[in-house]
Amino acid sequence: MIQFKQHSGIYTLEATQVLQTTMKSAWDLLADPSNLAKITPSEMGFIITSGEPGPMFQGQIITYKVSPFAGVKSNWVTEITHVLKGSYFVDEQRFGPYKMWHHEHHIYPHERGVLMKDKISYKLPMGFLGRLFHPIVVKPQLMKIFSYREKVLNEMFNQKVEASA
Repeated sequence: MIQFKQHSGIYTLEATQVLQTTMKSAWDLLADPSNLAKITPSEMGFIITSGEPGPMFQGQIITYKVSPFAGVKSNWVTEITHVLKGSYFVDEQRFGPYKMWHHEHHIYPHERGVLMKDKISYKLPMGFLGRLFHPIVVKPQLMKIFSYREKVLNEMFNQKVEASA
């Protein structure tokens, strides 16, 4: 499920999904930055440019190239600001297309496996123009990205269990 809220000029996207897997398996996938390309639509041209990121740690800086919209390429720099191994991590944009980007990745035990929750608080640049573009450009693009992510994660984790039942 994907929801959007707006408050004090900041938008919040919350996405939740149940994965039929173990906490360890979910964490191993989510905490490895090199897996981001697997769960991002290919047309976004997502490439990590800072080299093989290795195991995630607090303070880690990761640089990317991404094409958030057709014909627009952007450099993106994030810092992993918080990590509780096996439970959650936070990445924050240091440089990139947003005025602010704070992305929390949480996993919780669930009766059917793991509940994965993403919470992104973001602010757009360009004041009024940014707010004008949110419903017609930014929100649909984020919906597309997180719908794609949900589909890929379902294929990776949930269909295996359903197929064997």
